[in-house]
Amino acid sequence: MTEKDWNEIRTNDSWAIFKIMSEFVEGYEKMARIGPCVSVFGSARTKLENPYYQKAVETSKLLVESGYGVITGGGPGIMEAGNKGAADGHGKSVGLNIVLPFEQSSNQYVNHPVDFDYFFVRKVMFVKYTQGFITFPGGFGTLDELFEALTLIQTKKIDKKPVVLFGKKYWTGLMDWIEEEMLNAEGNISIKDMDLIKITDDPKEAVDHINKFYESHPLRPNF
Repeated sequence: MTEKDWNEIRTNDSWAIFKIMSEFVEGYEKMARIGPCVSVFGSARTKLENPYYQKAVETSKLLVESGYGVITGGGPGIMEAGNKGAADGHGKSVGLNIVLPFEQSSNQYVNHPVDFDYFFVRKVMFVKYTQGFITFPGGFGTLDELFEALTLIQTKKIDKKPVVLFGKKYWTGLMDWIEEEMLNAEGNISIKDMDLIKITDDPKEAVDHINKFYESHPLRPNF
């Protein structure tokens, strides 16, 4: 690589800052007008006939009946189900969409779309404007979103928020490993960290957990 090539890379990086700033500004302005929401995470590959799809629809409809909007990544699968439930309940259905090579454009049930080029900007919106997290079965991206939320809560970079894992069969193995290895064997987390997570198979129980949390905590966006 020549010095000229390297200088061009550095120049492009500098100009990218303005694009990043514009995404933050647009995201903040749009999300601040929506009101309290809950982020629903899960796989983009979950099919319509999958029971978790139907449960995500039901859960999201219950969320809007409780006064929350629903935030998803705006794509197919569990994201679509979350937006569908919110739209079916005549609530605010937010899609934080990012273009990926094998998935996704904003699904048809989003009524508050916000588009992003940068994953990290989108992830800030998931956290800043949510009052809780409900995580359905998913892949690497779902785990990334889940553990980032837990890390920010654990380190007190954001206020404590309810975190729900939906699907006992899917999540129990992971939670057993966290308790046996992270907590007991290695001491890499504290016993109080285990209390951050609620596991359920029941949409009503998931939403009730969030509602109960806010009986004793202020309802407000983060940082």
